[in-house]
Amino acid sequence: MAKPTQAHISKTISKKESSFIRDRTLKQTEYYMGAKLLEVGVNPNKGVIYRWNTVDKGNSEEWTYSAYWGESKAKIEAEEA
Repeated sequence: MAKPTQAHISKTISKKESSFIRDRTLKQTEYYMGAKLLEVGVNPNKGVIYRWNTVDKGNSEEWTYSAYWGESKAKIEAEEA
């Protein structure tokens, strides 16, 4: 079985939430991503790139935090070059 080379975490948050709650949700998502990467054997501080994506859902937003390493990282970097 092939090893994963990317991970994603999505959160939905109301647009009415305070900036404190929005910032806390952002920090929590980053923390959980680090834990998720450690579970799959990837050092979250080395050789990983991160990207945020936000999708408008009317009264809420869906935030997706993505991490890429290995082949996926190389593909993302090539697309952005």
